[in-house]
Amino acid sequence: MAKIVCVLYDDPVNGMPKQYARDSLPEITRYPDGQTTPTPKAIDFTPGHLLGCVSGELGLRKYLESKDHQLVVTSSKDGADSVLDRELHDAEIVISQPFWPAYMTAERIAKAPKLKMIVTAGIGSDHTDLQAAMDRGITVTEVTYCNSNSVAEHVVMTTLALVRNYIPSHNIANEGGWNIADCVERSYDVEGMHVGTVAAGRIGLRVLRLLKPFDMKLHYLDRHRLPESVERELNLTYHTSLESLTRVCDVVTLNCPLHPETEHMINAATLKNFKRGAYLINTARGKLCDRDAIVDALKSGQLAGYGGDVWFPQPAPADHPWRTMPHQGMTPHISGTSLSAQARYAAGTREILECYFEGRPIRDEYLIVQGGKLAGVGAHSYSAGNATKGSEEAARYKRA
Repeated sequence: MAKIVCVLYDDPVNGMPKQYARDSLPEITRYPDGQTTPTPKAIDFTPGHLLGCVSGELGLRKYLESKDHQLVVTSSKDGADSVLDRELHDAEIVISQPFWPAYMTAERIAKAPKLKMIVTAGIGSDHTDLQAAMDRGITVTEVTYCNSNSVAEHVVMTTLALVRNYIPSHNIANEGGWNIADCVERSYDVEGMHVGTVAAGRIGLRVLRLLKPFDMKLHYLDRHRLPESVERELNLTYHTSLESLTRVCDVVTLNCPLHPETEHMINAATLKNFKRGAYLINTARGKLCDRDAIVDALKSGQLAGYGGDVWFPQPAPADHPWRTMPHQGMTPHISGTSLSAQARYAAGTREILECYFEGRPIRDEYLIVQGGKLAGVGAHSYSAGNATKGSEEAARYKRA
């Protein structure tokens, strides 16, 4: 019997929905690059229902208990008295989502002598100390591509909301006003603007494809250059440095993983190379940006807007300055946990667990660390090391 600890975000304030806005989800079997969507042997949930919160349990309880495994589901993950810390001593598997991450630091891994696998139900395993996992021979997995398109849609939505000054205009309408001049004094068209993605993997390339019909001029930076046919199709301009990209782009979107090489890549020095009045969209990881440098750039006008769906740590304390800085479109980390995405990453988590317990190979697309080294997609996207430093600040969050 294995013990699985699953860390998920809290249920809705008013309880689980009694009915949902829609009755079904579109059926998607393949992603744009041909990779199949998750293929578990079965699922025990209704696609389109809330699965990522505590009561949703990722739809795993029936399956795991039928195999005589123990499932512990909690949202209590931060601080020395958390349920996660109390349950680690005999846990074999820890599962969490990037939106409410169980920060698996070296200290926590040391408290879990029986730990064999850490699963990200979603994409992005930076909340695990990958070096510590490699040193201990722990397998790290994530459900690659499950919510990439979901995040890309959020990038486009945020870009339009900031450039068109949608959020302040919506607030004026809600407050009974008709202050058109106030609404449009910061409103522009995206047509003709230059937009650049830092990383052109699954999310970044999807963002470029979605923005092409807006007649924007498309740029990208990536250590792996795209095929010439893709560059030609989208009329892409390739950049070899962050400075080259940011000097020409009106909108910059971050779509790269967080690891020691990318931590705080956007800082006071690199922001000086941005065009004055550029917009920065970050749905990747909060720690890609220096927190205070972003605040200062918005106050000075170097940035015209910041659209962030990601913070560090997560959840962010109430006094995090990104909650109150000007010209921002901040959301809790929601871009990759739409009900559509939840159905895919819940199914992918089930697929990973089936492979683990049946002794079958886990897809290369899902592997980050295996056998003491970066593996699968992890070898392509990550570097060795640790990006969890400072995560203890998440314990300061208090639910409103």
